[in-house]
Amino acid sequence: MSGRVRLALCAALATLAASCALLPLVDSATWLLQAALLVTVQTGVGAAARRVPLARPVTVVLQACVSLLLLVLMFTRQEALGGVLPGPDVFEQFGTLLTQGTQDVSRFAIPAPLTDGIRLLLVGGVLVIGLLVDALAVTYRSAAPAGLPLLALYSVAAGLSQGGARWLWFLCAAGGYLLLLLAEGRERLSQWGRIFADRSRPGSAPYQPGAVGGPAVAPVRTGRRIGALALGISLVVPAVLPSLSGGLLDAAREKGGGGGNSGGGTVSAVNPLVALQDSLNQPENRTALTYKTDTEETQELYMRIVALDKFDGSAWKPSERRIGEVPDTLPTPNGLSPDVRTTKVRSTITAADWYAQDWLPMPFPASRVRVEGKWRFEPEGRTLVGYEGQTTRGARYDVENLVVQPTAEQLRDAPEPPADLKREYTDVPESLPSVVNETARKVTRNAKDDYERAVMLQDWFAEKGGFTYDTQVRSGSGTAAIANFLEQKEGFCIHFSFAMASMARTLGIPARVAVGFTPGTAGGDGKMEIGLQDAHAWPELYFEGVGWTRFEPTPTRGTTPPYAQPDSPDASQNPQERLPERGQSDSPSPSASSSDTCTTEEKRADPECGALVQPPDSGQGGGFPTGTVAWSAAAALVVLGLPLLPLLWRVRRRSKRLRPHPLHTPEAVTESVLDAWRELIDSGWDHGVVPEDSATPRTAAARIARIGELKEPEAEAAHRLALAVEQVLYAPAPRPATGLADDVRRVRAGLGEAAPRRLRLRALLLPPSTARLRWDTSRRWTALRTRWAGALRLRFASK
Repeated sequence: MSGRVRLALCAALATLAASCALLPLVDSATWLLQAALLVTVQTGVGAAARRVPLARPVTVVLQACVSLLLLVLMFTRQEALGGVLPGPDVFEQFGTLLTQGTQDVSRFAIPAPLTDGIRLLLVGGVLVIGLLVDALAVTYRSAAPAGLPLLALYSVAAGLSQGGARWLWFLCAAGGYLLLLLAEGRERLSQWGRIFADRSRPGSAPYQPGAVGGPAVAPVRTGRRIGALALGISLVVPAVLPSLSGGLLDAAREKGGGGGNSGGGTVSAVNPLVALQDSLNQPENRTALTYKTDTEETQELYMRIVALDKFDGSAWKPSERRIGEVPDTLPTPNGLSPDVRTTKVRSTITAADWYAQDWLPMPFPASRVRVEGKWRFEPEGRTLVGYEGQTTRGARYDVENLVVQPTAEQLRDAPEPPADLKREYTDVPESLPSVVNETARKVTRNAKDDYERAVMLQDWFAEKGGFTYDTQVRSGSGTAAIANFLEQKEGFCIHFSFAMASMARTLGIPARVAVGFTPGTAGGDGKMEIGLQDAHAWPELYFEGVGWTRFEPTPTRGTTPPYAQPDSPDASQNPQERLPERGQSDSPSPSASSSDTCTTEEKRADPECGALVQPPDSGQGGGFPTGTVAWSAAAALVVLGLPLLPLLWRVRRRSKRLRPHPLHTPEAVTESVLDAWRELIDSGWDHGVVPEDSATPRTAAARIARIGELKEPEAEAAHRLALAVEQVLYAPAPRPATGLADDVRRVRAGLGEAAPRRLRLRALLLPPSTARLRWDTSRRWTALRTRWAGALRLRFASK
């Protein structure tokens, strides 16, 4: 295997190793296998093109074209011309998939489902990084800067993922990069070995002492330095980059997944509670929704958004469900019998322009919804969810819903629910502590049926259990958080609802958690207003013949439904069910209590459940931090790229000057010698030997040897270069000189050994010879300006 092929394989491995950091972000690793296949083909195309050989830019363009064809075959074959060639429809479909992928990322908690959009983002992104790494490290033979795209890929992945295994992904990425550097060093050394071996052939130049062993020291040391520098930067950059916290994915890592949609067929894995606790402490109760309704009994008009029906031990979240078009009339609620009394209520709801929510808040159960925009209906949870960027921002919609009014007898006499439903909604994780079931059985030990058990659980949380409403408690939703809540007896709405739903399930009662808003407070013109601090979570228990039934275990929050108060069926007799006055909710109090005993200052100190999304100026907006990630990646490139520009330019310039030259013509011989001489002068300049334009080659070589404190072998190498320059400049016919590149490397290594550490570091990171770049740019700009000025003068003169 040739050194160039080995280097290409190591570049591909480095890309895939860095891509492993993306594995925790999705719940399937199949995309990595697809990306590996495409990167392998891309690498093979590059290796074949370099073997031809093709020009470097042509090689990169060819790899990019083949990569595009591979993506077409994988994602948009139906829209391609002949199933292969990309056309306008292909690029339109790519745009659609990328848009959907971005929206999916903004909705799905970690780990997200592998939708087509997310898969295109992952596979396409890895393919682009692989192309950049291959072009830099193999095609242009600069492995050190190839670490920049690898670091950008790792930084984005590390900024989004959390957990104790991040060190493993860092080791994978760092190991891949070091493997790439070692492969480049081996490839360069092998080339030098072939040059030295050729000297043994008849007619070759005489052997120079120290030629084989001398230069090997410098590249090995340089490789170690570059590797250490790159690893150090990789460790430091995450600490100085802007934080990626505060978005949907960040909070979802802590609180678990929930539900969302891809706009095509399913809704899954988005957590609507990710910004809840932060919103609890907002100082302003901003109005998110206003509505008018045709009923005066608004205490049952909870604006329900989504139901969390899956408990996997780490979080409550929506199950993956099929979604479809919104029907004109929604289907009859599951389990609702005609014998149960219902009242139809019509409401017109308006969302604030700043309130952007993926789900449509509406009373439950809705029977008809009229809303403009791109919305889909999920029948199990009876929710409407937006797709292709559709949110509630500024939406105005009409809802007809049923107010279900079961009696205590109907709930008490409810038959056994269907087996499939009961099996799904009574499932609890094995990690659920036994104290949950033990406490549930202890609280309900005197109950005769599921209805009495539900009421006893509700009353125990709300009144008899000694619980305290406190929004400062960590808002975990996993099994450990529930057990801790039962022990500490402090929390807010999500703790009460999650705990009651979990305990109900252990008792065999189907349960889930609903998230939304309480009915709000009365405003002017007969409108009701719902603010940030009206957001709430409550348990729903299933009773056959009634359907999903709301309970209220959170003390001082919401209203207890009449059927859950067998001793006080009349809602008007229960002060807890009276709506608070408008003046009470206008206070920036985070407390939900309508009790007159709570002062304004006490309410400020005891925040209530807040909104599901942050207000625009809170800086904690829900959703994937696309802008933050983009700016962070750009910042990483800038932070790394700007300081390394001098280093990269010198590495590139040195590689170009010392590359093997075809010595077929006298001009080529002269150019190869002068390139080596220029590199010798610049290497001395970098190490403190400022060049003198008036010095002869021999004088310049002597100055470098004297000031640079070169040893005898390195000094001899500098003088050989000076003699070669004089020969090609002044001899009638320039003769080819061999080993000049090795002599330059030997001198450079000697300068580095003799120079103090500070000077070596400056020569590496801020080499003074980069001033030539500024001079070259100025000279070219002057020439271009002169050329254009002359062309303009000729044009005007001709007129």
